[in-house]
Amino acid sequence: MEKERQALQTWKDRVAKELDSVVAFWLQHSHDREHGGFFTCLGRNGQVYDDLKYVWLQGRQVWMYCRLYRNFERFRRAEILDAAKAGGEFLLRFARVAPPAKKCAFVLTRDGRPMKVQRTIFSECFYTIAMNELWRVTKETCYQNEAVEMMDQIIHWVREDPAGLGRPQLSGTLATEPMAVPMMLLSLVEQLGEEDEELSSKYTELGEWCAHRILQHVQRDGQVVLENVSEDGKELSGCLGRHQNPGHTLEAGWFLLQYAVRKDDPKLRTYIIDKFLLLPFHSGWDPEHGGLFYFQDADGLCPTQLEWDMKLWWPHSEAMIAFLMGYSDSGDPALLKLFNQVAEYTFRHFRDPDFGEWFGYLNREGKVTLTIKGGPFKGCFHVPRCLAMCEQILEALLCRLQPDPVV
Repeated sequence: MEKERQALQTWKDRVAKELDSVVAFWLQHSHDREHGGFFTCLGRNGQVYDDLKYVWLQGRQVWMYCRLYRNFERFRRAEILDAAKAGGEFLLRFARVAPPAKKCAFVLTRDGRPMKVQRTIFSECFYTIAMNELWRVTKETCYQNEAVEMMDQIIHWVREDPAGLGRPQLSGTLATEPMAVPMMLLSLVEQLGEEDEELSSKYTELGEWCAHRILQHVQRDGQVVLENVSEDGKELSGCLGRHQNPGHTLEAGWFLLQYAVRKDDPKLRTYIIDKFLLLPFHSGWDPEHGGLFYFQDADGLCPTQLEWDMKLWWPHSEAMIAFLMGYSDSGDPALLKLFNQVAEYTFRHFRDPDFGEWFGYLNREGKVTLTIKGGPFKGCFHVPRCLAMCEQILEALLCRLQPDPVV
């Protein structure tokens, strides 16, 4: 037990130090003090190379700052809260481009003018979690009202009428369900229901619906998890149907594990660890060079995505959370071993000891292909969320291992 305690303490110290470094990078380089909000297109040393503002990354950074402020004493600093509020106010002023339907832009100019709208729910989802977290740290009801109103709009689009998304139903379009939609909604259920009995009760049925829809992505007698299935939970033909995303499955795994813990369902917890943690890892880990493949084909055919064999920052961040959470839940030392394997690879290849933060994009051999620290898809979210959650889980594990006081 002492050896285990020392190993966990070493990782906790390492993760906490890295979190401090990552947060410092965004605090130093990303704040737009003239117009509000955040720059996310940052080069290796933090230099802004494009001043466009992506709404989902604005929302993610507001959420991340508030989460750090709320959960970590050392981050309870005025500069972090002030930046979060400035980001939230920027979103309130500019994110929505069609107020009657509450549709958010995908990308804005630096001063908030809309440039592009996506026909998805994801900008709105991250707008929602930003507003909810702002309410939690400020207690200003305007933010919570925004969060709940947007949440209800998202549910309407997903479960009742998607017309407001602007996505025409063409005759050749397959009725598919990407795993991203129910897993994102399940994350929102977790966010809004945290220590809120009224909202937790309101979204109970939605959480059950989301979990059921995600579990339908386990196919072929439990041998694969597919990214896309038909709306009635069947395997699709062609590349779309065979498509796998190991990192996404692992992320869905820890979302589901949180759900199963809340439900106090040990059988479901065991199933999730087997299908959403172990299965994607053993199929998705590169046996030659290490790291998780970005995309795979369930039949072992060559994926059509050009970047399929690259190693990206976010699947490895999600894997770290998933395996540490799985170990905390089950006590299975095999999961701690997998956490160590993924974390060692991640710290060795992605982190930048010279300028801080992590590189996002490696080739199959683990060499950096893009030196940027942020862009349209990478912002202040996956890396600090991973590190913050891992630090909290490690702290809880260490508390469990504390010897009983001598009486």
